[in-house]
Amino acid sequence: MANEEQTDRNPAPEAPEEGQEPQPAEFNPATLLKQLEEAQNEAREHWDKLVRAQAELENLRKRMKKDVENAHKYALEKFANELLPVRDSLEMGVDAARGETDVEKIREGTELTLKMLTQVMEKQGIQEVMPEGERFDPERHQAMSMQENAELEPNTVMTVLQKGYLLNDRLLRPAMVIVSRAPSGDGQQGGEGQGG
Repeated sequence: MANEEQTDRNPAPEAPEEGQEPQPAEFNPATLLKQLEEAQNEAREHWDKLVRAQAELENLRKRMKKDVENAHKYALEKFANELLPVRDSLEMGVDAARGETDVEKIREGTELTLKMLTQVMEKQGIQEVMPEGERFDPERHQAMSMQENAELEPNTVMTVLQKGYLLNDRLLRPAMVIVSRAPSGDGQQGGEGQGG
């Protein structure tokens, strides 16, 4: 019986109806205000973090854009600096050639300048394509004409009219070439007709 009295004094909390959220046992306005202030402070902190993150992201985007612009603008700076001595050498050669009558000295100076230029190009990953005697490759060669040649296999580069160049294995300019082809049947038939 004592248990029944105790139950009557402290009734069990009623189960919430379907679709309703359970209500807290006490509605203390001070507690609710404190929770609201805490939630507002937390929301302000999150907002501040979001605004700072967006500002940092915008600054990073601007910095990256400027870096890309500078990379495009000054990409050739190193290469240009390495070409300057080649130009200086050419100018000195031209000045020297004005009063020089010894062709051998002029040729020697020009060869040294060409050697300097070749070294600069190689250092920058530029390789020449000189395919004479190789099989014709339409990816790296540009056929300017074809000539009959019984001594070479058809589609062999006979003559290089202009060298090609690669930049780090990517084609800068194809080599302009003359390509061999098999002799036409007319020449063979003419030889057979003369013998018979």
